[in-house]
Amino acid sequence: MERVVGAPGLWATAYGNVGSSIYYALGLVAAYSLGLTPLVFLFAGLIFAATAVSYTEGTAMFPEAGGSSSFARHAFNEGAAFGAAWGQMLNYIITIAISAFFVPHYLGVFWEPLKSNPWDIIAGIGVVALLALLNIVGIREAAKLNLGLAILDLGTQILLVIVGLVVLFSPTTVWDNIVWGVAPTWTNVVIGVTLAMIAYTGIETISNMAEEAQVPERTIPASIRATVITVLVMYALIPMVALSALPVTRQADGTYATELGTTYAGDPILGIVEQFGFSGAIRDIVIGFVGILAATILMIATNAGIIGVSRLTYAMGSHRQLPAAVRRLHPRFNTPAVAIIIFCTVAALVMIPGQAVFLSNLYAFGAMLSFSIAHLAIIWMRWKRPEMRRPYRGRPSLSVRGRSIPLFAIFGLLGTGGALVAVLVLRPDARWVGLAWMVGGMLMYIVYRRHIGVPWTQTATLERRELTLEVDVAYTKILVPVVATESSEEMMATAGKLAADRGVSIHAITVVEVPVELPLDAEMPREQRGAEQLLAHARQIAEEYGAAVETTVVHGRQAGRAIVEEARRMKAEVIMMGIARKRRLGEHIFGRTVDYVLRHAPCRVVIASDAAAPGTTSSDPIGAAHPEAVGGTPAAPQNADKA
Repeated sequence: MERVVGAPGLWATAYGNVGSSIYYALGLVAAYSLGLTPLVFLFAGLIFAATAVSYTEGTAMFPEAGGSSSFARHAFNEGAAFGAAWGQMLNYIITIAISAFFVPHYLGVFWEPLKSNPWDIIAGIGVVALLALLNIVGIREAAKLNLGLAILDLGTQILLVIVGLVVLFSPTTVWDNIVWGVAPTWTNVVIGVTLAMIAYTGIETISNMAEEAQVPERTIPASIRATVITVLVMYALIPMVALSALPVTRQADGTYATELGTTYAGDPILGIVEQFGFSGAIRDIVIGFVGILAATILMIATNAGIIGVSRLTYAMGSHRQLPAAVRRLHPRFNTPAVAIIIFCTVAALVMIPGQAVFLSNLYAFGAMLSFSIAHLAIIWMRWKRPEMRRPYRGRPSLSVRGRSIPLFAIFGLLGTGGALVAVLVLRPDARWVGLAWMVGGMLMYIVYRRHIGVPWTQTATLERRELTLEVDVAYTKILVPVVATESSEEMMATAGKLAADRGVSIHAITVVEVPVELPLDAEMPREQRGAEQLLAHARQIAEEYGAAVETTVVHGRQAGRAIVEEARRMKAEVIMMGIARKRRLGEHIFGRTVDYVLRHAPCRVVIASDAAAPGTTSSDPIGAAHPEAVGGTPAAPQNADKA
């Protein structure tokens, strides 16, 4: 896992999951909630906001993949952690299935058969296959795709709301849609709330990308806050515009319905646009654009689900909750390719019947279970472990006997727990399938733990190789070039241990490479901020061992040259640096920067990479950092230190 994703990338991934739900949840909720649909979304949004605060506090405390599973591990035991994780896995499978299933429904504006079987299922499975391949290749490409599409979609949704408020919105019509206790019935309101909850399930995605977040203490709260604000505003306005355009009417048999839940159940946003009154070529262009955009944002949601599967599998594998064959990483891309293939195949299979309401209820089952466990964990840790470091402390809270009670978590637990009970009572299909999924998963977990001889309530992590230095001299000055890789973090930790044990000084730098067309002192604010964030995170790593760190952002034409010059300036006795990834045939042995430093450094160099060097092998099942090579000058390799 490389720390390459900033707050915009995290927001885009979460918004792709949460914000995309309006493209199918609006029709599903309106079919039951009718005129109360805006209030139902608002109530579900308040529960979502409370849940987001719990996830922000928990993820800032434990910036590791796992979400509610990680919280449950620290609060309760490994059995509870697996239960939360297995519920999350169900969420991600259904996210993949339901989002991909609705992609062809919107593309049906270009070819009508895509709106019905079997073409919608065939196209949906194709979307899953394409995005599974993308995520096997790597996270960086997936995050960039999310960001671009999410920004485009948000802009279009804002434009849709503005035009809708001007052309269609009618407060009188919205109020007249409600026939209290009749249209909808109170039972259908409860069902509508449970369905609306699926529109807000995307916070787990940010938590599961925590190990790839740049400076998680800052980026995670910022990305979750932006997601909550964006989604609440959009989900408050779009349903009001929709019910103004497609109001509730009384049918010939005396029942009530809105075309949002009937005619346009599969593509409700297109139903809104149809009412704008455009005609001719303008109508075709607008409808086509919205169809394409809706399909792309649903692809973001499918992509977010696959990202969630891969990162959750990595976390579960690290804690020995899954067999080695499932958690195995791809030898080239370092991604859990086996897990992606397995769970995307399951998603494709559950898509085949084409039952959107069943998928939504099953989605709500898994999501409400995971959310409830997350709230319970936050409440328990606030009460039992008040001394824990909390970079972000949620509000509002209440002090009782000197201990803090998180009121937001209590409100969230009442909401998510109530929705879970409603699904269990009112939706027997989701109840039995969801319970079967959880019981089957728990049995698999217990059998696997017995097979490896570890109690099912005991936390057991795969051993990772600790980097330590075996040196024949006492260093007093260490230079650590910092980049956004795990091996760089490992070397920072090693330097911190060495500094704490021997009282040496650490100087951490990040190099901003300045293009030749700009002067060396040119202002590069975005690159400067990124470098400062990396250094702040590196300082925190070393300070955990009691070491003091001096940090500097260095501007230069080429990173290797800048590192060597900085080593000469400070008279460093050793340079400790990490390598981004394995090198490919035809490239430098360790990469341009490291090769330059090895050739020209005025002192010894210790390097490590995230994977074994070409020609070497490793038995580590999860991507531990591996020592690669060390050296002083090219003429004196025999004096190299060992990492």
